[in-house]
Amino acid sequence: MRKVRVLAVVVCVMAVANIASADIIQGIIDIDFVTIGNPENIPDTQVMTTDGTTGYGAVGYNYRIGKYEITNAQWNAFTAVAGVPAGNPLEAYNQSAQFTGAQQPTNMVSWYEAAQFCNYLTSRDKSLGVYQIGTDGSITVDRAAAISTYGTAYVIPTEDEWYKAAYFKPNASGYSLYANGTSTAPVAGVNSNYNSGAPWDIITNGTVEQNGTFDMMGNVFEWNETLIYGSYRGIRGGCYSSRYGDGALTSARPFYNDPYYEYDDVGFRVASIPEPATLLLLGLGVMFLRKRRRCYN
Repeated sequence: MRKVRVLAVVVCVMAVANIASADIIQGIIDIDFVTIGNPENIPDTQVMTTDGTTGYGAVGYNYRIGKYEITNAQWNAFTAVAGVPAGNPLEAYNQSAQFTGAQQPTNMVSWYEAAQFCNYLTSRDKSLGVYQIGTDGSITVDRAAAISTYGTAYVIPTEDEWYKAAYFKPNASGYSLYANGTSTAPVAGVNSNYNSGAPWDIITNGTVEQNGTFDMMGNVFEWNETLIYGSYRGIRGGCYSSRYGDGALTSARPFYNDPYYEYDDVGFRVASIPEPATLLLLGLGVMFLRKRRRCYN
């Protein structure tokens, strides 16, 4: 009977999907998350129009992703206590936000700077966490070590994590072309910000997408952790600029940039691993094994 009860816990955890939660991280930064479940989902078989590849979106574990893009208010709270990110190359750290509204997505932020933000959320030290940045600008990514040390790691979403959160249907029936769950483009200025002159405030604008997120279709492009081409890191989601149109919002349009680039149409959102219910399950498993050992001693 004990084995049956443990199995029931496993089944409940594996079925978790799209549960909203909010974290006050390191006592200063309040971030809303949604849980992305359906682990071991199949990859998308759609051919990507820009590079001819397939296979995006498969993720073997539950995780959480930010409901919204990181705002200037959240970024400023971070820099007030941790200091403005700095390092090498200088080009990755020498710009300030072009759009400065408190609830606008932070912008003019390089991948290096986003990595330091995530490190601070993980360890309360912007130099410690998943991302180790050398004095020469080299990048080492080690999620497993950070989870082992800190329990929970905050990260820039991988290409697959971002893609799944945007395009994988919550009923696990497959993928959609847009994050609204359909093959129909969102309405510019109503459901999505992709044909205006500036990013909008994340809280008061936009329409909830199929997995509980906002603005994975427009507002600002968002950094991914994944290397896409050489040293370039992925960006996805389109932006407020009309020069890309609605095509940049689709699953078929991956982009990439050098991680030191800072643009007024690029920001990021944060993911969290492992998902708390999964972490609880691991703890229950350890407790169960300890009890079994005591029974046999």
